[in-house]
Amino acid sequence: MPLSDFKALTFDVYGTLIDWESGMIAGLKPLSDRVGRTLSRNEILEAHAHYESETQRQTPAKLYARLLAVVYRRLAEEWGVPASWEDCLAYGRSVRDWPAFADSAAALAYLKDHFKLVVLSNVDNDSFAHSNAKLGVAFDAVYTAEDVGSYKPSPRNFDYMLENLARCGIEKHEILHTAESMFHDHGPANRVGLANCWIYRRHDQEGFGATMNPGEMPKYDMVFNSMAELVGAHRKELAG
Repeated sequence: MPLSDFKALTFDVYGTLIDWESGMIAGLKPLSDRVGRTLSRNEILEAHAHYESETQRQTPAKLYARLLAVVYRRLAEEWGVPASWEDCLAYGRSVRDWPAFADSAAALAYLKDHFKLVVLSNVDNDSFAHSNAKLGVAFDAVYTAEDVGSYKPSPRNFDYMLENLARCGIEKHEILHTAESMFHDHGPANRVGLANCWIYRRHDQEGFGATMNPGEMPKYDMVFNSMAELVGAHRKELAG
């Protein structure tokens, strides 16, 4: 399945283009440093994944920045550390500080010359605007959880994207969904019949980090360990 078969690349952002795990660890440091025992990086991320997923399920219309504030409060309660609501809100605002992966901006700049680039992200629009500035590219379409009123892995988010892209002249068979998260992205991509590309950012780490374990592993059509590898594969295709 050549990359050049596709007209549009649809991207998850956080975990794929933005290094959300490093951003989470930095944003949670004021809390995790006050816990009476040493928490491993994965222990922090897996606890975060649990509360984020549960809060998204319970309150699907809640803006992501506000949802993260609730996650912070739940973590503080689990770890037995006091936290004010302002502390919680500050963590919700920290999305704007989460860094891009080193290869993301250059990869997107290259891909923009060959594909339509589309965002399908579990984020609010204000937070994404700050992340978009770090990525340095004008996406052809942006679909957020705030727009849809639900969070991936809900099929509503994928249906919303597919319906809107069809109105822009892009059909399902022309789309390659490009993402890291098996839970949020590849599972539902399988269920709606999208071709999918796994950007396996955690290839050198154990577990699923800041995403929930998907259970049975979804299928994927191609896999790269980075966005730079995806670009290299496309260049090789064009070179014949």
